[in-house]
Amino acid sequence: MSAKTVVLNAAKMNFDGKLDFSVLSDEVVLYDDTLPEQVLERVQGADIVVTKEMPVSGGIIAQFPDSVRMINEAGTGYNNLDIDAAREKGITVCNIPAYSTERVAHTAVMLLLNLSSCMQVQMRMLERGDRSNFTNHLMVSHTEVNGKTLGVIGAGRIGREVMKIALALGMEILVYTRTPRENEEHVTYCTLDEVLAGSDYITLHCPLTPQTRHIIDAAAISKMKKSACIINTARGALIDEQALIAALQEGRIAGAGLDVQETEPPAQDSPLYDMENVIITPHMGWKGLETRQRLVDILSANIHAFLDGHPQNVVS
Repeated sequence: MSAKTVVLNAAKMNFDGKLDFSVLSDEVVLYDDTLPEQVLERVQGADIVVTKEMPVSGGIIAQFPDSVRMINEAGTGYNNLDIDAAREKGITVCNIPAYSTERVAHTAVMLLLNLSSCMQVQMRMLERGDRSNFTNHLMVSHTEVNGKTLGVIGAGRIGREVMKIALALGMEILVYTRTPRENEEHVTYCTLDEVLAGSDYITLHCPLTPQTRHIIDAAAISKMKKSACIINTARGALIDEQALIAALQEGRIAGAGLDVQETEPPAQDSPLYDMENVIITPHMGWKGLETRQRLVDILSANIHAFLDGHPQNVVS
């Protein structure tokens, strides 16, 4: 079946020009980026619309032409789309649930290992010509992760992959998830408060919903160890960023590794860029070339399965 696919913000995925979107359908129209006021004009005559972390309100979806039968969110999270509005309009919404599992998990573990060695502090020392880590004794904290406790909030595909790596590193694991499982060797399922109080490192892997927004707020941070670090590779708004910044500035927790932030990119004057107890990266977990190519392959499979009458990865 022939179909026209419109990709509204292709540059979000194809920032280096190395991806081939022609595999999506017979006719593919690409826009590097699209402003809210341009959406309705650009989806005219489209059968399939593709977005990547681009907010599309219910008011806009309600005005989509009848030709639009499918919206594909080119990622795992789909909180940027009004699912109810799409359902009312009879539009099928699909996502890409598992294209970046390993890479995002590796990013979380990378942040954990770097925080344990104060690597960001060491790099900044070298940048300003301070070689005292080499010429004197080691001037920064450097701790083992084996034997430490990792708190995992959200035990889906990525959370489970992080747990697998953490177990290989010799860590104990506390897990808070909507669907608790039986405890395993070195893995204990418990309450959120128990994860907060008992963990040396906490890593977030839950979707962003009204229930999980600011799941880490000032009250949650107050329950953490003063020596603990928090890692977020999921969605920035899982953390109340201002509460986190205040806690880090006041030494109420030890550090943070943030691949995602509440506003991306953060404002130019955000203190997160310059804080020595923070590692900040530009939502890079999904941006590897292999990962993005896998995204396009699954996106193509979603579209062709839908056109064949057997939709997959439906979230609406």
